[in-house]
Amino acid sequence: MAIRDAVSAEGTRIVYRVTGPEDGRPLVLLHGWAGNLRCWGAAADELAQRYRVIAVDLRGHGYSDDPGAGYDDPKAWAADVAAVLAAERVESGAVLLGWSYGGIVATDYLATEGTAAIAGVVYCGAPAHIGKDVPGAAPGPAMAKAIPGVFDEAAGRAVRAFAVFGNANTGPGEDKGPDAQRLFGGSLATAPSVRKALFYRTVDNTETLRALDIPVLVLHGTADPVVPVENGRYIVDNVPGARASYWEGAQHGLFIEDRARFVAEVGAFLDALD
Repeated sequence: MAIRDAVSAEGTRIVYRVTGPEDGRPLVLLHGWAGNLRCWGAAADELAQRYRVIAVDLRGHGYSDDPGAGYDDPKAWAADVAAVLAAERVESGAVLLGWSYGGIVATDYLATEGTAAIAGVVYCGAPAHIGKDVPGAAPGPAMAKAIPGVFDEAAGRAVRAFAVFGNANTGPGEDKGPDAQRLFGGSLATAPSVRKALFYRTVDNTETLRALDIPVLVLHGTADPVVPVENGRYIVDNVPGARASYWEGAQHGLFIEDRARFVAEVGAFLDALD
């Protein structure tokens, strides 16, 4: 395992972790809003047994820099991903896997940089874009209820607002407690200003989806209260030849709720790529 960093276009330092065989297919993990590269838990470790897993701290999250700007700019997000790929000398064959907000970041990259370095994309409980009245971007009831409390600088109010998510990120079961606490702690460790900035932008990537010339897999829980399954269906409906796996009754954090299924479905997708 190696912790490394890359410098994005405007000087923002992006931190990432690399695990797995150096000659394995690059799998770039892009976490969700108010997350970090540790959110993937054991799923990343299992995938790293076969693939070169590159888990990124998005700008303003984890150990990456908070530049105080760029959160509303698709080109800035794209530059962050491009910087990591360049630092790892990845010029082709990579797969982007975006969870939740990470799906927006992945699509920002595709809209700006194209698909030359990318062999496929996985959307996990993710939208492809964001904004009021943008099709395929509506927040789920848990997200809508948590806002604006999750942006509050008062710790008590922020904690109560995050508690609205309940088991959404882990699925039911007491054995998920350590995972839930890791995700909860990572969310609180993300600066309130960053949490807020990510939501105050509008981008419609529909035309990018319609023009994609690489395989796409959508994994989405039908009971996701954070990113509604309709957002996943929107991606499937607009990407030519996209594949979908809808998890009946599952919620938002599929890689924790059923890690074995997540690893198996992602692995099958990667193995089928040229």
